[in-house]
Amino acid sequence: MFAHVTAWSDSSPACFAQTGGQAIELLLLTQTQCTQWLTGQSRQVNQWVAQQSFCAKPQTHCWLPNEQGQLQQILVGVADIDDVTALAFLPNQLKQHEYRLVNPLTHEQWVNLALGWGMACYRFQINPTSETPVSWPKLQLTDAVLAEVLSLVEAIHWVRDLINQPANVMTPVALAQQAQRLAKTYQAKCKVYSGRQLQRHQFPAICAVGQASDCPPHLIDLQWGDPKHPKITLVGKGVCFDTGGLNLKPGNSMRLMKKDMGGAAHALGLAKLIMQAQLPIRLRVLIPAVENAIGSRAYRPGDILTLRNGTTVEIDNTDAEGRLILADALSFASEEPVDLLIDFATLTGAARVALGPDVPAMFTNNDTIATQLSQCAEQVQDPMWRLPLVRQYQSMLQSDVADLVNSAASSYAGAITAALFLQHFIEKNTPWVHVDLMAWNTSQRPGHPVGGEAMTLRAMFQFLIIYSG
Repeated sequence: MFAHVTAWSDSSPACFAQTGGQAIELLLLTQTQCTQWLTGQSRQVNQWVAQQSFCAKPQTHCWLPNEQGQLQQILVGVADIDDVTALAFLPNQLKQHEYRLVNPLTHEQWVNLALGWGMACYRFQINPTSETPVSWPKLQLTDAVLAEVLSLVEAIHWVRDLINQPANVMTPVALAQQAQRLAKTYQAKCKVYSGRQLQRHQFPAICAVGQASDCPPHLIDLQWGDPKHPKITLVGKGVCFDTGGLNLKPGNSMRLMKKDMGGAAHALGLAKLIMQAQLPIRLRVLIPAVENAIGSRAYRPGDILTLRNGTTVEIDNTDAEGRLILADALSFASEEPVDLLIDFATLTGAARVALGPDVPAMFTNNDTIATQLSQCAEQVQDPMWRLPLVRQYQSMLQSDVADLVNSAASSYAGAITAALFLQHFIEKNTPWVHVDLMAWNTSQRPGHPVGGEAMTLRAMFQFLIIYSG
């Protein structure tokens, strides 16, 4: 028996309110602005601020009472009012009241500050329907800002929830249920292949990687939109738990492997944004969902698999399973014309070594798309960094007995060789983007609690808004 996942939110995050109600004022100040502001205030206010040692240092705040001693205004120290996380430290330090910003702000600044507030108002609960819900302070927003921010915050929270679920809850079955519920919400079609269906429909790599688990492997195929619109296919790595297989991971490396379905969570989260916004896109989402387990049926180092597109792959390491299941899904996606193919995967530790945990690696065969994605990432402050598809490194994937090995013997360029492996399963003229991400916050930062994280989601959505416009 596998637990049923409850990670779904149909309601708005309870951290926003419409403007007009009674609220405590928030005044954002840089250190320079604070000095200037104090010169125009009364001696009493200056003394009060001095007693609290407030000088508008970033991520600090100061309470100001009115003449009756009641809280009237909060001074908030920021480094840059345009920073999406400028206000994100505050919700965890405020009482459950409504608050309103009194700074003169552009629409873009309003959206950024509200987004950071919403990103901060998150706490994972295994079963929110039965536990006491978390109450957050509410930021008052206009309808225009709320409409732009709310869907992003909901999608980010949902992606985090999916990743944070323990592996005994977020099984391949449960992940498929989440995709089916998403499809039902937005009148999309969702077909799920599992067990022997995967064999009959020729998904050998997905079968091989998932065959040792008591929970059978699945392939999720969600489709939505008008066939006349550009066809965009999202593929997400859905390894719901990764032991490493017979090439067993050490305990410390295995501890967070419930997050190895983070690519699938991102594909679903982006699909939710696309469908909710009714973008003029013909959308397809493919998610191979497996558990890379250990057992008598586990695939082995030295095995040779013939993948969906006929490529033979020698298994060098069973812990390089994600690229195998993605290969079948990418081949399946490439069997019909695609205008743009995007995959998300928690694929390599090498990408984390190169760029750290907070900056996903982006690979693409299209320079124009790379430039546009980089611009979108900078614009919405959702980082990614392009790494090259170095052709000469393809020699690292050579096998003496098959077309490819699934893992290069060299310790160099691990993220690049993994991307080159995936590229082998893409049709030559298909624009393709591969995102190698952590999907996890290793430490607490404003707006980024420890645990599952949505990375590149906002940048990708912004890019698709422009792409489809």
